Amino acid sequence: QVQLVESGGGSVQPGESLRLSCAGSGFRSEYDVIGWFRQAPGKEREGIACIRKRDGTTYYADSVKGRFTISKDNAKDTVYLQMNSLNPEDITIYCCTASLILHHISALISKNYDYRGQGTQVTVSL
Repeated sequence: QVQLVESGGGSVQPGESLRLSCAGSGFRSEYDVIGWFRQAPGKEREGIACIRKRDGTTYYADSVKGRFTISKDNAKDTVYLQMNSLNPEDITIYCCTASLILHHISALISKNYDYRGQGTQVTVSL
């Protein structure tokens, strides 16, 4: 059974940083891409970053480009999301997802991903 477990969420002040982790297990075959999504109340789910396991190719949404960095540790089957300069607009639940085959890494939409974790809450306190 595939499991994706996020950790690292919490409450920070504007301008501070957090690092989220996504640990994967139970894959019968190699996954292709891990993506991070977020969904604030009343808003559509937003894909923000993803990384290809094989070669480390990354893709970012414009909303986080330059502030967030996605990285991986294949030996641990873990993907990280370093989030800097957090602001109140970043408040939401962050979920990691896994795609078994994704031809275009820029297609950062949830229907292209096969598995999703439960999420971790990020809060930015004023």
